[in-house]
Amino acid sequence: MISWINGELLELWQTNNKFFVLINCQGLGYEVQILESFFLELKTNNISNKNITLWIKHIKKEDSDLLFGFTSKDQKNFFIEILNIRGVGSQIGMGILNKYSISEVINAINNQNKNLICSVPGIGQKMSERLILELKSKFKNELQIEELKRQDAFNIKNTEINKMMGDLQLTLKSLNYTKNEIKNILPIIIKETNNSTKNGNNTSFENLLKLAMNYLDNDSSNIVR
Repeated sequence: MISWINGELLELWQTNNKFFVLINCQGLGYEVQILESFFLELKTNNISNKNITLWIKHIKKEDSDLLFGFTSKDQKNFFIEILNIRGVGSQIGMGILNKYSISEVINAINNQNKNLICSVPGIGQKMSERLILELKSKFKNELQIEELKRQDAFNIKNTEINKMMGDLQLTLKSLNYTKNEIKNILPIIIKETNNSTKNGNNTSFENLLKLAMNYLDNDSSNIVR
């Protein structure tokens, strides 16, 4: 099973609505289907004969091995979740990510926006309903984060808490949590802090750090591999 590839870009081409690269990795040429946005970036910047790295979803079929490449692990994991839905194939998954970002799809799920999902070629009304229903349960944490953002969770007027939030980010970074993990957990911590302040409770940096680490450590066990 191939998880990722780093190698020299030899060629790129388009076949209908599919976009491909040929990568030389230790003397072997790997043909990988990629997203349109990355294809256009490579074509525009003309970076042939330079090394690129892709996260790979390897799909084995009776008569072929298909490789789908993504520039981030989040894209790969999202693609895998889409493929786990009954009746949704690889080209539907690529079509969704070709047209919309992950956050746009999550917003569409949260808002029950069937028209946006149906705008992807190959997706009809029934499939859009199934996608929204099944992805809503899979991306519960992400939907909560988007909801907190809409509620203006970052609106903190207390300068002391603002400073603690800055210190919290630096501390979590020093503990080797990733930038995305820290960014995603902040709205939840801020919401908890606002609620605590409204209830007349004092907030300490130690409590904020403990709360953030509890969320992050619990969430890590649910990360898609």
